[in-house]
Amino acid sequence: MPGIREKKRESTLGEFIESDVKPYVECRFADKPKTLEYYRAGMKLIAAFQPLQGCPLDSISAEKVGGYVAKLRDSGHAVATINRRLEVLRRVLSLAVEWGRVDKLLPKVEMLPGENHRDRVLTSAEEVRYLAAAQQIGEEIIAAYQRALTGIRARLRGEQPIAPQDPYLFRDVTSLLLDTGMRPDECYRLRWEHVRDGAIYVPYGKTSNARRVLPLTERAAALIEMRRELASCEWVFPAPTRSGHMEKSTLKKQHARACRMAVVSPFTMYDLRHTCLTRWAQMDPYTLAYLAGHSDFSTTRRYVHPQAETVRAALERVRATHRCQGPPGCQVPSSLPAAKTG
Repeated sequence: MPGIREKKRESTLGEFIESDVKPYVECRFADKPKTLEYYRAGMKLIAAFQPLQGCPLDSISAEKVGGYVAKLRDSGHAVATINRRLEVLRRVLSLAVEWGRVDKLLPKVEMLPGENHRDRVLTSAEEVRYLAAAQQIGEEIIAAYQRALTGIRARLRGEQPIAPQDPYLFRDVTSLLLDTGMRPDECYRLRWEHVRDGAIYVPYGKTSNARRVLPLTERAAALIEMRRELASCEWVFPAPTRSGHMEKSTLKKQHARACRMAVVSPFTMYDLRHTCLTRWAQMDPYTLAYLAGHSDFSTTRRYVHPQAETVRAALERVRATHRCQGPPGCQVPSSLPAAKTG
């Protein structure tokens, strides 16, 4: 009818992500590749779920969000992975409200319970077996190359095997993570210019506190110097990847094999950082937070997991200082008498 303006078509969630959220994320996190990867992965899964992707923003309901969660579960994703994807969805819906793209509050996106947090700490015995397995893997790589030099292909066909470029890469990386408490990604992207004066100068990270100086242990310093003698590029841990340095997937198979060889329950490379920080827990909290690269103590606290023997020793020290200091012959009962009832 004349004079009546047609109602503007409301954007779908998929259209909002493509036209608004993606450009914002690409610009906001251009210098943070891991955060950018996190958002891209989350938005990709949202786009693959048509009931949400094609739903108008104002029509998004708790039922549609529940359907998305069910789809992720049916796809075999772990609880931790699902929660990371839900965090992205929650942020997208929050931006829709914040930027005035909807006239009402959108449904609350809640995380799933039962997520396995990173709290695995290797015992000293497990570390010894694991690093021994890492050493053995390197030796096996070299031995396989030596056998290939005298094998049929080399002797009869003239096909020379390719010499391994870095057979002890796995051993060196895991040793450095255990001795410095670095985040794996910080270790993977380490340049030679960042290693000097017996320390590692971490130049970047998740926050400004990630920039720190980490003194090297004797073991770590020895490994670094051996690698420096053979260095052929700017990276401490080079690899045939697009970036030129090793990535998260570079040592995945060797790590899994080392766990089996060492008879150690499976764990992630990030758990080596947890192991190191837990062993450093006896130092003052300010120094620990600095070495960990944390901006607040609450984050540091999550990385510290006291072991049973550590707790027991601490309790014994406290009890020793509070023992009875009475006259000679004073006996401290080994246990308190049972409380009377009635």
